Amino acid sequence: MTTATTPETRTPLGRTGADHPAPGSPTSAAMTSLPSLTGLRWMAALLVFGLHVNNFGYFGGGAGRIVFWGFGAGATGVSFFFVLSGFVLTWSARPGDRALAFWRRRVARIYPVHLVTLAIAFLMAYTLARQPRPAPSQALANVLLVHSWWRPWWQTLNPVSWSLACEAFFYAVFPLLILLLRRLGPRGATALGALSAAAVLVLAWADAHHWWSRTVYALPAARLPEFVLGAVAARLVLLGRWRGPGLEASLALAVIGYFFVPQVTPGYPATVCTLLGFTLLIPAAAVADLHGLPSLWRHRRLVRLGELSFAFYMIHLLVLRTGTQLLGTKPHFGVAAGLAVTVVAFTLSLALSWLLYEAVESPARRLLLRRRAGGRPADPPREPAPARPAAAAVPPE
Repeated sequence: MTTATTPETRTPLGRTGADHPAPGSPTSAAMTSLPSLTGLRWMAALLVFGLHVNNFGYFGGGAGRIVFWGFGAGATGVSFFFVLSGFVLTWSARPGDRALAFWRRRVARIYPVHLVTLAIAFLMAYTLARQPRPAPSQALANVLLVHSWWRPWWQTLNPVSWSLACEAFFYAVFPLLILLLRRLGPRGATALGALSAAAVLVLAWADAHHWWSRTVYALPAARLPEFVLGAVAARLVLLGRWRGPGLEASLALAVIGYFFVPQVTPGYPATVCTLLGFTLLIPAAAVADLHGLPSLWRHRRLVRLGELSFAFYMIHLLVLRTGTQLLGTKPHFGVAAGLAVTVVAFTLSLALSWLLYEAVESPARRLLLRRRAGGRPADPPREPAPARPAAAAVPPE
């Protein structure tokens, strides 16, 4: 998942030129963080958790219908995180940064938690009952983050990591994308965003009408337009040319789109419902931070939870899977029992995410990004977290 904290204090781009801020513009303050985006990231991660609680069938009867109404569309969180990833990586891009340095920071950001949770999933596959055991090719594809490119590899071991494979593809093309964006003015960037939105519409239509034999939901190339939309939005904010609605209106559009999802074909076509709302909400939250406007999403507790959201995303499904050993498959409890097991699963997932963040994610990143200057390690830059957040569109079991 993508954090809204930039790696270093930098001067945002302004209207006066490609590399110079406009005097007096909000971006000329060289903000070092956009905390509202980190808070929003936690809310999207919570939707993913709710989706999987629904998929695991903790609630039956009327309670189950309510959970489905609230979280059945939680898979659209994938679109939010992909748009967010494009926005934050463009916002925090370093002038003159080399592709190898960028990729090194990305590896340091996602691989430690990915490898630890992958090892846990591998251990679960060979020690717990009723757990699928991966073929060697599936395990290798997971390690290399290419398992979203081929359907038989998809959602093996730790199923949610399929979105990391999409992110890995985004990272591979980002140096070229940022090079292009820096050469485009506001009109060119807007045109690129319009083309990206059109690509999503075409892909959704083709997927709904079964133009190909496999769904494109998890195909990294098919998710690239959402990432590009986020990057375009960030570019327009940096240029001082963003003209979207405010935070409240953007949130309303995102919520309306979210609850419209059940009216369309499941899977990739659902992306169309929330694409506009998410693409407006993310820059609206960023602009609110830049101008110091009120924003619920920058509350310190939400920001702290947002920092944990990548680890939470990566571990929560493994917790739910482990729970099937005690609860069985789709137990369909009543309200009280369903709430109890959900609270236990959530609390355990959150506690483990804190442990992963403090014992794996942060120290591993510092270690991998350590640079020696005069024989002493330098403090590493603060890095954006990957957009993982992404939710599984299909039940994992």
